[in-house]
Amino acid sequence: QVQLVESGGDSVQAGGSLRLSCEVSGFSSSRYQMGWFRQRPGKERAGVAALLSNGRTIYAQSLKGRLTISKDNAKSTLYLQIDSLKPEDTAMYYCAANPSISSTPLDKSVYNYWGQGTQVTVSS
Repeated sequence: QVQLVESGGDSVQAGGSLRLSCEVSGFSSSRYQMGWFRQRPGKERAGVAALLSNGRTIYAQSLKGRLTISKDNAKSTLYLQIDSLKPEDTAMYYCAANPSISSTPLDKSVYNYWGQGTQVTVSS
């Protein structure tokens, strides 16, 4: 059974950093396309970063430079480092897995498996 469990969300001051974690089980994440998404209040869920099975990373253009997606295969854990946090980064963050190759890795519709989310709140 595929499971993704996020953690690491917190309430922080603007300018700070957070590292979100997504522990995966039930599949070999090294063969999957993995992504991080966020859903801001009143907005649709949107892709922020993806890690392809070949190791290539993809970032949402508006967030590029502040995000780092990475994976520790030994720990079966996907990470998202967010730096220089802003109040507009306040959102529920989700990780997701896609067992196939997609040309649109930041599109939520290509992902089959989702975690329950972890809340990030940034105050000014």
